[in-house]
Amino acid sequence: MPFLAILRFDLRTLMGSWLVRLWLAASVLLTLVIMLSCWKDVPSGQFLAYLLMPYLVFPWPLAVIVLGVDPVSGARIEALADGILSRPVTRYEYLVASWLARVVMVLAVCLVVVLPASCIVYFATKRPAADDSLTAYGLIASLGVVGLVLTLQVTLAFCLGSLLRRPLVAVLVLLFIWYPVDLVLDQFSLEEFSPTSLNRALPTLLRTPWSPTDEAKKDAPAVDAATIQAVMNWTPVLSTPRKETFFDKGHYEDFSLWRVVLAYGTATLLAAGLATWNFSLRDL
Repeated sequence: MPFLAILRFDLRTLMGSWLVRLWLAASVLLTLVIMLSCWKDVPSGQFLAYLLMPYLVFPWPLAVIVLGVDPVSGARIEALADGILSRPVTRYEYLVASWLARVVMVLAVCLVVVLPASCIVYFATKRPAADDSLTAYGLIASLGVVGLVLTLQVTLAFCLGSLLRRPLVAVLVLLFIWYPVDLVLDQFSLEEFSPTSLNRALPTLLRTPWSPTDEAKKDAPAVDAATIQAVMNWTPVLSTPRKETFFDKGHYEDFSLWRVVLAYGTATLLAAGLATWNFSLRDL
């Protein structure tokens, strides 16, 4: 089928691209630095939030956006115009296959790096840091939420690439929209719309049990252990973490996983629908 052929071709192309290789290598390096700097003193919930911060906040959204913009803008779509217009490949097959290939690659890079590191932190019982009562449910849910945010970033890049058609312009416009909106919404501690606030709420999610009667709930600390240091200040991550609290906006005790999934999932569907509608109408 054309869909599977395009999907396999894009996956092979992405695995051989320098952007993906450099991103993977940099992700491994940064994860090692975070683990070495936080191993002794940082509680597990905050530790895992540190590990996931590069994917939610900075810098890896830059790589995700660049990967998402490319298939529906620039010279690539012009080269495939003849195939689409002569109908061996439909627009929807090309669009969905290209989108899915990038989502799979982005999630694969994230899981290959973060999953082993998270398991090491989760199963480490002899660390000097205090026990943070992590749960398996919290770990799985946190990784799923990060994957949903990465999927939204790919889809938004697809949408902007389809609308603006110029990769560099689309990347710049999306960055100038993504980060200012994120920072504004973060002032209201809206984890359902702000990846920064979501990153702050991860220690709460990581301590959430499978059921309210789980023993982990009564062992959870009353206050998030100084969740994460300054988002834009990477000094605590690249050196010994400081003890002062960065966030004084509550402890996200009312965190709702369903609200987060609904908000980011709805935004992803809307962006995908807009990209599909625009791509179906554009002249190739």
